[in-house]
Amino acid sequence: SAHQGEGDTERRALPCTTAERTKPDPQTRMVVDMSTEEEVKSEATFTQVDALRPGTSGHNLHVKVVSSKAVVNRRKGDGTMIRVNECMVGDNSGVIVFTAKNEQVDKMTEGKVVTLRNAKIEMYRGCIRLVVDKWGLIEEAEQGVVVKPKVDNNLSEVEYELVPIP
Repeated sequence: SAHQGEGDTERRALPCTTAERTKPDPQTRMVVDMSTEEEVKSEATFTQVDALRPGTSGHNLHVKVVSSKAVVNRRKGDGTMIRVNECMVGDNSGVIVFTAKNEQVDKMTEGKVVTLRNAKIEMYRGCIRLVVDKWGLIEEAEQGVVVKPKVDNNLSEVEYELVPIP
Protein backbone atom coordinates (compact mmCIF):
# COMPACT_ATOMS: atom_id res chain seq x y z
CA SER A 1 0.00 0.00 0.00
CA ALA A 2 1.01 3.63 -0.47
CA HIS A 3 1.16 4.34 3.28
CA GLN A 4 3.41 1.43 4.20
CA GLY A 5 6.67 3.39 4.49
CA GLU A 6 5.28 6.16 6.71
CA GLY A 7 4.61 4.12 9.85
CA ASP A 8 7.97 2.31 9.70
CA THR A 9 10.10 5.46 9.91
CA GLU A 10 8.10 6.63 12.92
CA ARG A 11 8.72 3.37 14.73
CA ARG A 12 12.48 3.36 14.03
CA ALA A 13 12.83 6.78 15.66
CA LEU A 14 11.97 5.30 19.08
CA PRO A 15 14.88 4.02 21.22
CA CYS A 16 15.00 0.24 21.01
CA THR A 17 18.52 -0.64 22.07
CA THR A 18 18.93 -3.41 24.63
CA ALA A 19 21.11 -1.15 26.81
CA GLU A 20 18.14 1.12 27.48
CA ARG A 21 15.89 -1.73 28.57
CA THR A 22 16.19 -2.90 32.15
CA LYS A 23 15.09 -6.28 33.46
CA PRO A 24 11.72 -5.74 35.16
CA ASP A 25 11.41 -6.41 38.85
CA PRO A 26 9.13 -9.47 39.39
CA GLN A 27 6.98 -7.35 41.71
CA THR A 28 6.00 -5.06 38.82
CA ARG A 29 3.93 -5.68 35.76
CA MET A 30 4.75 -4.34 32.36
CA VAL A 31 1.93 -2.30 30.88
CA VAL A 32 2.49 -1.24 27.31
CA ASP A 33 0.51 1.73 26.10
CA MET A 34 0.21 1.01 22.38
CA SER A 35 -0.57 4.65 21.47
CA THR A 36 2.90 5.88 22.46
CA GLU A 37 4.68 2.50 22.50
CA GLU A 38 6.42 3.42 25.76
CA GLU A 39 6.67 0.93 28.60
CA VAL A 40 4.93 1.99 31.79
CA LYS A 41 5.58 0.02 34.99
CA SER A 42 2.78 -0.45 37.48
CA GLU A 43 3.03 -2.12 40.86
CA ALA A 44 1.10 -5.37 41.19
CA THR A 45 -1.84 -4.63 43.45
CA PHE A 46 -2.79 -7.21 46.04
CA THR A 47 -6.35 -8.14 46.97
CA GLN A 48 -7.64 -9.26 50.36
CA VAL A 49 -9.64 -12.50 50.48
CA ASP A 50 -12.78 -10.77 51.80
CA ALA A 51 -12.84 -8.52 48.69
CA LEU A 52 -13.23 -11.48 46.28
CA ARG A 53 -16.53 -11.56 44.39
CA PRO A 54 -18.14 -13.91 41.83
CA GLY A 55 -17.11 -13.41 38.22
CA THR A 56 -13.92 -11.51 39.03
CA SER A 57 -10.38 -12.29 37.92
CA GLY A 58 -6.85 -10.89 37.84
CA HIS A 59 -6.39 -11.17 41.61
CA ASN A 60 -2.95 -11.15 43.28
CA LEU A 61 -3.02 -12.47 46.84
CA HIS A 62 -0.67 -13.52 49.64
CA VAL A 63 -2.34 -16.48 51.35
CA LYS A 64 -1.49 -19.22 53.82
CA VAL A 65 -2.58 -22.79 53.14
CA VAL A 66 -4.75 -23.82 56.11
CA SER A 67 -5.58 -27.31 54.82
CA SER A 68 -5.38 -29.40 51.67
CA LYS A 69 -7.36 -32.53 50.87
CA ALA A 70 -7.37 -34.65 47.73
CA VAL A 71 -10.70 -34.84 45.89
CA VAL A 72 -9.48 -36.45 42.65
CA ASN A 73 -6.44 -38.71 42.32
CA ARG A 74 -6.76 -41.04 39.35
CA ARG A 75 -4.94 -42.15 36.26
CA LYS A 76 -6.21 -41.14 32.81
CA GLY A 77 -6.32 -43.64 29.95
CA ASP A 78 -2.95 -42.46 28.64
CA GLY A 79 -1.30 -43.09 32.01
CA THR A 80 -1.06 -39.47 33.20
CA MET A 81 -2.35 -38.66 36.65
CA ILE A 82 -5.19 -36.25 37.35
CA ARG A 83 -4.91 -34.68 40.78
CA VAL A 84 -7.27 -32.13 42.28
CA ASN A 85 -7.04 -30.87 45.85
CA GLU A 86 -9.40 -28.56 47.66
CA CYS A 87 -7.25 -26.26 49.76
CA MET A 88 -8.48 -23.86 52.40
CA VAL A 89 -6.37 -20.73 51.94
CA GLY A 90 -6.65 -17.36 53.61
CA ASP A 91 -5.25 -14.09 54.84
CA ASN A 92 -6.10 -11.91 57.83
CA SER A 93 -9.45 -10.94 56.25
CA GLY A 94 -10.87 -14.41 55.62
CA VAL A 95 -10.49 -17.83 54.00
CA ILE A 96 -11.65 -19.37 50.71
CA VAL A 97 -11.48 -22.76 49.01
CA PHE A 98 -8.70 -22.88 46.42
CA THR A 99 -8.89 -25.62 43.78
CA ALA A 100 -5.37 -26.91 43.11
CA LYS A 101 -4.90 -28.97 39.95
CA ASN A 102 -2.10 -31.42 39.10
CA GLU A 103 1.36 -29.88 39.72
CA GLN A 104 -0.28 -27.07 41.75
CA VAL A 105 -1.10 -29.68 44.43
CA ASP A 106 2.59 -29.98 45.37
CA LYS A 107 2.90 -26.22 45.94
CA MET A 108 -0.18 -25.99 48.18
CA THR A 109 1.06 -27.75 51.30
CA GLU A 110 -0.40 -27.04 54.72
CA GLY A 111 1.21 -24.14 56.57
CA LYS A 112 2.93 -22.72 53.48
CA VAL A 113 2.55 -19.03 52.57
CA VAL A 114 2.14 -18.57 48.83
CA THR A 115 1.60 -15.69 46.43
CA LEU A 116 -1.17 -16.28 43.88
CA ARG A 117 -0.90 -14.18 40.74
CA ASN A 118 -3.73 -13.57 38.27
CA ALA A 119 -6.11 -15.82 40.23
CA LYS A 120 -9.80 -15.89 39.33
CA ILE A 121 -13.09 -16.78 40.94
CA GLU A 122 -15.08 -19.76 39.68
CA MET A 123 -18.49 -20.84 40.89
CA TYR A 124 -19.06 -24.36 42.23
CA ARG A 125 -22.55 -25.30 43.40
CA GLY A 126 -23.42 -21.67 44.04
CA CYS A 127 -20.25 -20.97 46.07
CA ILE A 128 -17.07 -19.19 45.07
CA ARG A 129 -13.74 -20.95 44.59
CA LEU A 130 -10.36 -19.44 43.88
CA VAL A 131 -8.40 -20.93 40.97
CA VAL A 132 -5.17 -20.22 39.12
CA ASP A 133 -5.33 -21.29 35.47
CA LYS A 134 -2.57 -21.38 32.86
CA TRP A 135 -2.47 -17.57 32.77
CA GLY A 136 -1.71 -17.35 36.48
CA LEU A 137 1.10 -18.30 38.82
CA ILE A 138 1.57 -19.86 42.24
CA GLU A 139 4.87 -19.02 43.90
CA GLU A 140 6.37 -19.16 47.36
CA ALA A 141 5.82 -15.86 49.11
CA GLU A 142 8.85 -13.67 49.71
CA GLN A 143 10.52 -13.98 53.08
CA GLY A 144 8.92 -11.75 55.66
CA VAL A 145 5.37 -12.09 54.30
CA VAL A 146 3.37 -13.08 57.39
CA VAL A 147 -0.20 -14.27 56.94
CA LYS A 148 -2.56 -15.25 59.75
CA PRO A 149 -5.73 -16.66 58.13
CA LYS A 150 -9.03 -15.48 59.61
CA VAL A 151 -10.69 -18.91 59.57
CA ASP A 152 -14.01 -17.73 61.01
CA ASN A 153 -14.77 -15.80 57.79
CA ASN A 154 -15.12 -18.49 55.09
CA LEU A 155 -16.16 -16.88 51.80
CA SER A 156 -16.77 -20.27 50.19
CA GLU A 157 -19.62 -20.91 52.67
CA VAL A 158 -21.62 -17.98 51.28
CA GLU A 159 -24.12 -19.28 48.74
CA TYR A 160 -24.78 -17.03 45.77
CA GLU A 161 -28.06 -17.26 43.94
CA LEU A 162 -28.22 -16.55 40.24
CA VAL A 163 -30.94 -13.94 39.86
CA PRO A 164 -32.07 -13.21 36.30
CA ILE A 165 -32.25 -9.49 35.63
CA PRO A 166 -35.48 -8.67 33.71
